[in-house]
Amino acid sequence: MLGLQRQGCHNINFVTPTHYAPQIVEALGTAAAKGLELPVVWNCGGYESMEALRLLDGVVDIYMPDVKFFDKNSAKKYYKAPDYPETIKAALKEMRRQAGDLALDPRGIAQKGLLIRHLVMPNGGADTAEILKYIAEEISIDSYVNIMDQYRPLYRANKFPEINRRPTSGEFEAAIATARQLGLHRGF
Repeated sequence: MLGLQRQGCHNINFVTPTHYAPQIVEALGTAAAKGLELPVVWNCGGYESMEALRLLDGVVDIYMPDVKFFDKNSAKKYYKAPDYPETIKAALKEMRRQAGDLALDPRGIAQKGLLIRHLVMPNGGADTAEILKYIAEEISIDSYVNIMDQYRPLYRANKFPEINRRPTSGEFEAAIATARQLGLHRGF
């Protein structure tokens, strides 16, 4: 991490790191004692326990979770996690409590806060409208939301005809329009 800082990196970005959270927290303490000053990014799937998030309180500067589903049946069917909607809702609130809305420096580089990612899926398979409404009403109207159109039907998607295609440009544009209608104004 210190080597990356010397090279001029803007942050330390941990990707899908939750299973190493205790070790990462310990390593960050050591690095901070030796001069690490870069923002720490927790780039995760969003399915975080409160226990893990409490461990990260005061350690992580930027949370970057994915928000996949809000429908319990969709979460169970595609993700095998029927508790996903409740878990992600609680995680988003805790991440926002810890880090606040995304703050950028004068160069436009993220320094602290919450950056929420959401992948648009075909046929409304990701509950996009419900997710965006929750973000606008329960997290913050100033949330930075990255609405993504990169869904690719891979692995076992062919077993589910409703998600066995890429989203259309119309579906993606509808997600952006919904975000704007709800008053969200950062990101997309």
